[in-house]
Amino acid sequence: MTTNKLLGLLSAAVMFAAAQSAQAQAPIPAAKVTGGEVQGVVNGNVAAYKGIPFAAPPVGELRWKAPQPVKAWSGVKKVDAFAPGCMQDARLATMMGGPQNFSEDCLYLNVWTGAKSKTEKLPVMVWIYGGGFALGATSPPLYDGTKLAQKGVVMVSIAYRVGPFGFLAHPELSRESGKGSGVYGLQDMIAALRWVKENVAQFGGDTSRVTIFGESAGGIAVSMLAASPAAKGLFHRAISESGGSFAPVRTGNEVGQMVPALKLAEGAGKTFLEGLGAKDLNAARSLTAEQIQKAAGGDLGRFWPVADGNVLPGDQYEVYQAGRFNDTPVLIGTNSDEGALFVRTAVTPAAFEQQIRAGYGPHADAILKAYPHATDKEALKATKDMFRESAFSWPTWAWARLQSQKGKGKAYVYYFDRRTPATLEGANHGEEMSFVFGNASPFSGAPQPGDEDLAGLMQNYWVNFAKSGDPNGPGLPAWPVFTEAEQKTMFFDKSSSARTIPNLDKLKAHDGYYTWRREEARQKSKATN
Repeated sequence: MTTNKLLGLLSAAVMFAAAQSAQAQAPIPAAKVTGGEVQGVVNGNVAAYKGIPFAAPPVGELRWKAPQPVKAWSGVKKVDAFAPGCMQDARLATMMGGPQNFSEDCLYLNVWTGAKSKTEKLPVMVWIYGGGFALGATSPPLYDGTKLAQKGVVMVSIAYRVGPFGFLAHPELSRESGKGSGVYGLQDMIAALRWVKENVAQFGGDTSRVTIFGESAGGIAVSMLAASPAAKGLFHRAISESGGSFAPVRTGNEVGQMVPALKLAEGAGKTFLEGLGAKDLNAARSLTAEQIQKAAGGDLGRFWPVADGNVLPGDQYEVYQAGRFNDTPVLIGTNSDEGALFVRTAVTPAAFEQQIRAGYGPHADAILKAYPHATDKEALKATKDMFRESAFSWPTWAWARLQSQKGKGKAYVYYFDRRTPATLEGANHGEEMSFVFGNASPFSGAPQPGDEDLAGLMQNYWVNFAKSGDPNGPGLPAWPVFTEAEQKTMFFDKSSSARTIPNLDKLKAHDGYYTWRREEARQKSKATN
């Protein structure tokens, strides 16, 4: 994407934000929530409450601890502006036109509702932002919940700690908690979902119809919550856009495996704090947030949710196979050219083949066969598609299969394939979000004919799913249930309809690789026990 194009998209996002804030705002009666009373504002037919605290500020002695109960306040708290985002590098906020305002004191959520009374019992949708578990906030204009609220849901967006503040593991931290470490960001999400369960009825929400939904790292988090005993009973449906976490736990440098084992993550955390000159936890907690963030940088893979054995019990694939997961209907999918955002340089056939042989062991030949790479152009596409499969579409496919085999909740799978003159090879990572929210986005490029209809279609499916666990409804193309025998996918493009998975040969090649890695992990576990 050129600088001029990016500036143009950012300008559109900023103009959208300005238009939103310029609408007539009026105060509304206060709502009583955990901690005290809050008063939002109303824009047209939607009331918005921005910056409601759901936990105590995780600062000082509470840094690297599970979120603690919110501190009560007196009087009525005005909640008409987003709270600061959690500590991070500013680049994603810059790209998305959101405020570059970050703090450790960041555990706040936002509510949009069109309910006329507390008794309406509207379905609830809880948004979890992406950003590689290192970036992300609730404040970008893209995530404004007004349009979804206008379609009959209570929309909630929640903040969670990212980077080293959310996912640092350390031997001392594990001993201190007695339950491992490195999952504070996930614990923030769980605390926010508890808040929703206890308080969303005040905004006309139905506590028995809570849908969690997220994109990228947010979608991965949705799958983690689906596998977490700590999240049991806190949601009733799950939507993941380009997410999922079903690879084996990483114990070394295995390719395509992001969730580190506790011991591995503890070692990395110890090295990180030693690099900051912190000889113990007291010294580490006395460092400024800015010192820690500067040392962490913005690396999207450096800090990741840890298989702590408690919040994340281990390999999610095996958790599902054993039937120990939070069984709900799921609506999950990926975009056709996800890798384009991450693969930006030229690739030769030799370089592609070397990369695959270095990482995929005895399954390299099967992978290479599935990805034509005889020319530089083919090698570049193969590299992008490899990223799509390993990071997003294989975990989604594995999730759909496991849910259909082991769960009672139905699985619905989609494939977002909007193409434009600027994206001839398919839809980029994150592009579907503007269609789900109905807001301008730096990911989606210039508006195209048919975009408004596609956005309306997707929003109706998402809202229907939140209402009943089934996206189908009057006037919509039939979206079949995904099963092992009938693996149909809803394509979102110029003629949206259910079709066969387009990259099934590639998915099967990856499945063979991960099956091998999982068996390898079992053998190692037997040898050490």
